[in-house]
Amino acid sequence: MTEEPREKIIICRCNDVTKEEIEALIDRGITDIEEIKRLLRIGMGPCQGRTCLPLVMGILARKTGKKQEGIPLPATRVPVRPVMMGVLAGEMGDDDEE
Repeated sequence: MTEEPREKIIICRCNDVTKEEIEALIDRGITDIEEIKRLLRIGMGPCQGRTCLPLVMGILARKTGKKQEGIPLPATRVPVRPVMMGVLAGEMGDDDEE
């Protein structure tokens, strides 16, 4: 048995989320981009949604009949406290100082 081609379409490369997974949530009535983001972790990888969020918004617009411009971008969240770049890069621990 062969898989449907749309099952293999990766929308979020950072978290390996497929078009089918996104469409399944929308079909279940989950049409809030914030909720889709939380459930599938789209926009939370290294690219921070630069690639996948526009694609997800397009899918959401098509499936719901809304205009893409009418779908708000999910909120971005900055760290609660400043984080040194070395911590983010994995080169030092959270408590290390240079």
